[in-house]
Amino acid sequence: MGAPVIGVTSYVEESSTGIWHDMEAVWLPDAYIAPLRSAGGLVAVLPEQDPAHVADVLARVDALYLTGGYDVDPAAYGAAAHEACDAPRAGRDAWEIALVREALAQGMPVLGVCRGAQVLNVARGGTLHQHVPDVVGHDDYQMGDAIFRELGVSVLPDTLLARLHPLEREVPMYHHQAIDRIGEGLVVSARSVHGLVEAIEDPEQVFCLALQWHPEHDELTAVWDGFVAAARAHAAR
Repeated sequence: MGAPVIGVTSYVEESSTGIWHDMEAVWLPDAYIAPLRSAGGLVAVLPEQDPAHVADVLARVDALYLTGGYDVDPAAYGAAAHEACDAPRAGRDAWEIALVREALAQGMPVLGVCRGAQVLNVARGGTLHQHVPDVVGHDDYQMGDAIFRELGVSVLPDTLLARLHPLEREVPMYHHQAIDRIGEGLVVSARSVHGLVEAIEDPEQVFCLALQWHPEHDELTAVWDGFVAAARAHAAR
């Protein structure tokens, strides 16, 4: 069996590199995909495009990985925007919500990280806390200047995540939003030391897991190994 192909969502943002300045670019920090390569997966980047094409795109990959990025537009879950929210990326939101809905309808393995966890929850009808400091009273979850803060999480037993991660551990955090009302069919699989939802999953799927923290900046590999193994099994089916 060949290496499975993982479809990975990405930014489409103004960027500058070398002699090229202020141009629209498809890009993604390599940290997001390096663990997939190490686990034996191949990567296909899926920048935003017409959501009508999600079935055609997913027919060519074996799993879906929802990466991090800017805030999901609160309009996607029927809320007015908090003053701390990023400017909306409506095209990316629509594309990724359509991708994850179609992937789960097909029983395809899905992994979400940071924004990816929020996209999964919103796609299932859930909502978000738009500014975590309003909930917990401090900025520890997003220190700024790309500084990841190690905070403790408790993983719930008898979950997919519990088979891939220690039940108690500090993990790298960087988020100012978090999951509020849980989407339909999803369950909480980890909470932070302050009670925030830090992981969700769909127990009816073979592999549907989303982490609010950043496992790509963690030394543990079991989540990546498990995801790529699920993609390989999906490809075989």
